[in-house]
Amino acid sequence: MGKNLEHQFSMLVREIRKEYVGNGPKEISTRFIGNWAVSEMKGNLTNVEKFMINSEQGRQTVHEARTKLVKDIYKRPDVLEKFESLMGARVLRLFSDINIEEDIAMTVFVFEPSVELKAK
Repeated sequence: MGKNLEHQFSMLVREIRKEYVGNGPKEISTRFIGNWAVSEMKGNLTNVEKFMINSEQGRQTVHEARTKLVKDIYKRPDVLEKFESLMGARVLRLFSDINIEEDIAMTVFVFEPSVELKAK
């Protein structure tokens, strides 16, 4: 069940990103550690964002916009409910960041109770 749940979680992340951002990551992997679900995403940036990051101001703008957008998406009750329903646990908090130069994003979902045992 572990790999299947990781896959389902990754697909849910992709679905939500696609719905709210306009495109999902090209590659995504999720691992469960204690009460964390850690999702690593590669290939996140749109063509417009790739053009914008050619300048320092553009990199800063894209980074700030992406980080705020993702955090705002995961504050939505309907989005949280999808994750909580899949995991059978409540989302306590979320940490998210993106490395613009490498086009890699990481999101850490913190659940209560622990999700690691459910994933095994």
